[in-house]
Amino acid sequence: MNAQEKIVEVKHLVKHFGKFHAVEDVSFDVYRGDVFGFLGPNGAGKSTTIRTMLSLIKPTSGELQLFGKDLTKNRNYILSKIGCIVEKPDFYKYLSAEKNIEIFARLSGVPIKKNKIHEMIEFVGLKGREKDKVNGFSHGMKQRLGIAQTLIHDPELIILDEPTTGLDPQGIIDIRNLILQLRNEQNKTILLSSHILSEIELIANRMVIINKGRTIIQGSVSDLLNGQELIVSFKVDDMEKAKQVVLKNNIPLSEESLDGNNLLLQISEEKISFINKEFCENNIKVFSIEPKRKLEDYFLKLINH
Repeated sequence: MNAQEKIVEVKHLVKHFGKFHAVEDVSFDVYRGDVFGFLGPNGAGKSTTIRTMLSLIKPTSGELQLFGKDLTKNRNYILSKIGCIVEKPDFYKYLSAEKNIEIFARLSGVPIKKNKIHEMIEFVGLKGREKDKVNGFSHGMKQRLGIAQTLIHDPELIILDEPTTGLDPQGIIDIRNLILQLRNEQNKTILLSSHILSEIELIANRMVIINKGRTIIQGSVSDLLNGQELIVSFKVDDMEKAKQVVLKNNIPLSEESLDGNNLLLQISEEKISFINKEFCENNIKVFSIEPKRKLEDYFLKLINH
């Protein structure tokens, strides 16, 4: 399998709704095997771009190629290789999880056996809930069932539009793990739209950032973040003493460095253990060390450029 095979090519995409310019100039490439982060604030044009990729709306101009073929000329072939959740999945609430998948399979024209349905439901972590009505499911369980629904026709590319919106922390972790399983165990390529930047950083290998309908930057997550310093939060019991230790080690402090009992330091990854050791040797209790990953700052810097 060619790791560098492009399966999505979006070139200078434009979409206007009358006088409203939803997408002005978006370009990016997704390679086979990527978990690709499609980043941007709400209103940046992410959902409009996804809808054009699924041929739900027609672009004003630009090129869309998926699996090496032009979308306008090969719509059915391309859509047969894509599974997607746009916004939130819909179900027949008073039917079981199993029945919902069965109906969706029939509507999709995919012959599917009950044991295969059970396999998919188990894969998304809902084993034992096959016969339960969907109206009793939590928001996170519905999201996972929605992902099972996207797998019915064994797609190569899965598009998830803001899949963690409205989920509690455990629900977010569950969806994150499921996305990684889809790539690692089922060899799926995933395009993941989100405005939650820390989530993208945890699971994506490549990303594009768009704002006001335009591509700002794209590339590998590690390359785009390489060399940038972390903001690290140290929760300590003696803030004044901790500040003295930091200043003694020539690490600059500013007003923004203080956050209650948390000391926020802009330091390299290598210095985290050194600072922690210094605190311990000066009898300062450290309750937690939390890197505030800098994708947020990077993102804000880019869009405000």
